[in-house]
Amino acid sequence: MELKPGLSALVTGGASGIGKALCIALARKGVFVTIVDFSEENGTEVASIVQKENKHIHAYARGPSAIFIKCDVTDGDALAAAFQKHVDTFGGLDICINCAGFVNKSLVYDDKSDGISTWRRAVNVNLVAVIDGTRIATQVMRSQNKPGVIINIGSVAGLYPMSYEPVYSGTKGGVVMFTRSLAPLKRHGIRVNVLCPEFVQTNMGEQVNRVLVDALGGFLKVEDVVNGAFELIEDESKAGACLWVSKRKGMVYWPISEKEKNYLVYSSKSRRNLVKNRFPSIQTPEYFQKMVVHTLSHNFRNATRLERVRLQLPIEPNSTLVKIIYAGVNASDVNFSSGRYFSGNAKEAAAHLPFDAGFEAVGIVASVGDSVKHIKVGTPVALMTFGSYAEFMLIPAKRLIPVPRPDPEVVAMLTSGLTASIALEKAGQMTSGQVVLVTAAAGGTGQFAVQLAKLAGNKVVATCGGESKSTFLSSLGVDRVVNYRNENLKDVLKKEFPRGVDIIYESVGGETFDICLNALAVYGRLIVIGMISQYQGEEGWKPQNYTGLCEKILGKSQTVVFLDPKKFLGVASVADAVEYLHSGRSVGKVVVCMDPSYSQTLAKL
Repeated sequence: MELKPGLSALVTGGASGIGKALCIALARKGVFVTIVDFSEENGTEVASIVQKENKHIHAYARGPSAIFIKCDVTDGDALAAAFQKHVDTFGGLDICINCAGFVNKSLVYDDKSDGISTWRRAVNVNLVAVIDGTRIATQVMRSQNKPGVIINIGSVAGLYPMSYEPVYSGTKGGVVMFTRSLAPLKRHGIRVNVLCPEFVQTNMGEQVNRVLVDALGGFLKVEDVVNGAFELIEDESKAGACLWVSKRKGMVYWPISEKEKNYLVYSSKSRRNLVKNRFPSIQTPEYFQKMVVHTLSHNFRNATRLERVRLQLPIEPNSTLVKIIYAGVNASDVNFSSGRYFSGNAKEAAAHLPFDAGFEAVGIVASVGDSVKHIKVGTPVALMTFGSYAEFMLIPAKRLIPVPRPDPEVVAMLTSGLTASIALEKAGQMTSGQVVLVTAAAGGTGQFAVQLAKLAGNKVVATCGGESKSTFLSSLGVDRVVNYRNENLKDVLKKEFPRGVDIIYESVGGETFDICLNALAVYGRLIVIGMISQYQGEEGWKPQNYTGLCEKILGKSQTVVFLDPKKFLGVASVADAVEYLHSGRSVGKVVVCMDPSYSQTLAKL
């Protein structure tokens, strides 16, 4: 998650120490902040500082950029109310940092009290409140159907025993294992990580035995802790991660992989296969070819040229070199080559030239930087980033997705498959028993849309042009295929679906968009994922009579996979593939094989 203005964060224990530093650092990024703390005096002061820090970013905001809520985090009802006030104030929750902490000044075995204000208090603040805060934050984030990050503040005392305060050590150890056990929440778009710093010179840190602090190399700078927290927030690959921050070793993920593999039990063989080195003989090239956009034009062939470039070595510590095997071809390639996806006017778009073309690919890791530990050379991977029309790509390791095989079917499931899934399930709120219309249904993303709609138990209507495409869609189980070369879509919808269509997955634009808009049922949802009929005009993608409505909607936007049988080999064939996709003759996903020799190797696996 990129830290940017407009996000909102709730920080418990935010009125002092590490929590205060995190609130101020978030404010400097333009993040709205709720400070939750028991100290009203300190909390009010921090809220004022936060508002001053981001005043220039939110100068025209109608509401406050920071609020303080007095709360004892061990009071479950009060904590839940604090989260609700945050959501009511800022409209959602993107980041939660559970930072409240308590150090008991006496050893538990010498404590003769009931423990309510000593060791029991430490357990409730350091562990129970973190669990409760994580629970509430998770429920809020899942209810809003958007990604979220939770950072729990642990301690080095949670990684190794601390005999002078065993309760503190035990609670922080509990935070570490609790957080690491929540890695599966990433499936719901929520990443929970734990930060374990050594001691910082705060009110709490100064209660630590000075001999121990000196043995660790002295107090950490609070900036180091903030940097660690921001890394856990922004690195999308981190879920259930534990980051240890020390003055001696810097930032280290714990446990290191060598230790972890000694005890970690995998749920299946499939995970082990992800990092199996199947292609150990890939040679790092001195030069490689890639497709570069050198002038802005919707004519992809005129806009691009094939360039032979020298590989820049050494590879950066956190980067990888990937040999591209198959790259996906998309209708929007021509919009990208014309600069339509850059903000600003034509002159500002031209300032980006030259830039690399291509959105998605699968390949094999050929080399890794010194700091890359989780992906090995030879690992098959998928990637979704600019520059995939190339023989090789340098890409940060965190952007790679390990896959069982670098097959062309995997490419189809990237942009095309994800577009269909997110559009129907999130934007379209698809359930079952509905009527779903998919235009250009025989294309790369349309094929996924019709299958997902059928799997959900819906009646599917699909449009296409040509008998072969009609046959193809019927084989996918489409209930009503409309071949626009033989039938009039408007007449079919009016006669056979007089009550309208519940969900429309629209990618054609122009007249088809108008027909779809008029065919929507009451409370129906029209999802625009493209307008391919407008991409290849004399001036390319251009708003039509609906005053740019379609373009505005577009900007906010296990299954059988079918590939178009036509073969495109090598980087030089990319322009041919793009033109073929726009010809209307393609059926399924169009891909380019960058190295034909590997397609033969894959077939033997």
